[in-house]
Amino acid sequence: MPDLKPITVWSLGGSPNPWKAIIILEELSLPYKAKGVGMAEVKQEPYISLNPNGRVPTIEDPNTGITLWESGAIVEYLIETYDTNFTISYPKSSFPEPHQCRSWSYFQCSGQGPYFGQLGWFGHHHPEKLPSAIERYTKEVSRVNGVIDLHLGKQGTEYLVGNKCTYADLMFVPYARALVIIIAPEIDTKVHKRYTEWLERLCARPAVKKVLKQWGEEIALTREEAAH
Repeated sequence: MPDLKPITVWSLGGSPNPWKAIIILEELSLPYKAKGVGMAEVKQEPYISLNPNGRVPTIEDPNTGITLWESGAIVEYLIETYDTNFTISYPKSSFPEPHQCRSWSYFQCSGQGPYFGQLGWFGHHHPEKLPSAIERYTKEVSRVNGVIDLHLGKQGTEYLVGNKCTYADLMFVPYARALVIIIAPEIDTKVHKRYTEWLERLCARPAVKKVLKQWGEEIALTREEAAH
């Protein structure tokens, strides 16, 4: 799309959620700029006026004048506004694929993200070690991955909805990668063979590879700053 102004994506360190939006932006070849907000500033003005929840991501799109928060809402907006060639989505006229994509995107936001995030919290940040909490969320991580694995096996497809990679698949990538490099690298995710092959296909996409490289650099920088 010619003459588009860059969309601002607010992020915080290595937090996975903003990178869902960035993957979609890269896949659609949209101009964007990532802008960091610190942990101390995320709950304060002026950021809190952009995102009342005081979290990341938030986007500001100068092309339409909209500011949006919550990663799921942001991804839906980007798809509906800019994926006019249905590069990573299905036409609204098709049925039932658009609705199925939405089911998986909601599952990512309500299932994968929160459970993986809670495992990260109780495994690395909670001031008291709670084995029961770690056990619970470790099991939930395996269950979520198993849902995807079983679905792919039943459908006999390479992607969640039909034989096409969509935004619904791509939304799972950041937390799936965070699990193996940050959250709990000791978990053997390869017990779910179809899930593993699916994730490898997604991570091999040029846009995803580019974003994961950028994200890896951000994670390394965050760790270096924390060490000092």
